Formats: sequence, structure tokens, C-alpha cells
Amino acid sequence: MNEIQNRQHVVKQNRPERTVEGDAFSAFAIMALRLAAHLTAAGDRLAKPAGQTSARWQVLAAARRGDLSVAQIARALGLARQGVQRLADVLESEGLIAYADNPQHQRAKLVRLTADGAARLGAIEVAQAGWANKLGAAFTSAELDVARAVMARAMEAMEVDEASGS
Repeated sequence: MNEIQNRQHVVKQNRPERTVEGDAFSAFAIMALRLAAHLTAAGDRLAKPAGQTSARWQVLAAARRGDLSVAQIARALGLARQGVQRLADVLESEGLIAYADNPQHQRAKLVRLTADGAARLGAIEVAQAGWANKLGAAFTSAELDVARAVMARAMEAMEVDEASGS
């Protein structure tokens, strides 16, 4: 066996067996990761004129509710509490959010959007609406609903898997 054939044999020999569905899910996951990278980059571009990033935009949008703590925002966004706390502290120092007393918890303050934060968030949302309308026109709403439902089922399955420790 020549060297190239030997190396290919070793690679094939060490490759784990996957079902057709496992291969399909792996391809789906890779595509979802690539899409996530594109969405983050687009979010950064949309938020930049308002002096924000997509991560800061997410926290500003969550702060609009006014009744969430940093930990609750982190859970809702699927992010680490410490990372959201750092973002919230920067946004607070810039006057875009404010911390308010939480009647449910003495130490976990509520995150509230300030008028300046609302203005920045509004500017981002105007830009996002045009962007979403332009890209959304390439699909039917039914296609996007199916894609969203598949993604939701995948996330639910992964949450169950993580909870079971697999």
C-alpha cells in the first residue's frame, strides 16, 4: 500500500460511524454555526452607527422590558451571566441602561433602558427592519417558519441532552 492510501485507510478506520440522520444533523449544525457567524457580523454592522455591537444590542433590547435582572437576561439570551454583567456595567457607565431595585431580590438589580438607550436601540431597530425586509423577501414566510421550527426542536433536543449530562 502506498503512503497516501495508507493514510486514507487510517482516516477512514478512525472515523466514527454515524447514521444518515447523524450525518444530516452534523451538516445542519455546521450550517447553523456558519449562519450564526454571518448574523453576528450583520448585527455588528447594523449596530455600529449607533455605537454598539450585536452583543450590546441584545442587552439593550432585553433591558427594554425593565423587569429582568442580569442573570435573567443571560438565561434568556443563552449567555454567561458574567459576560452579560460586563456588558451591562459598560452600558450603565455610558448612560444607556440604569440599575433599579428589585423587589424580588435584594442584590440582583433590575436592568432598565434609559431614554438615551431607547434612542440608540430605536436607531438600530430601524436599520434592522430594512435589512430583515430585504433578506426576508428571498423566502416565503412559510419557509422561514419551518426553518425556525426545526431550529427550535434542535435547541430543545440539545437542552434535554445537556440536562441529562450526555
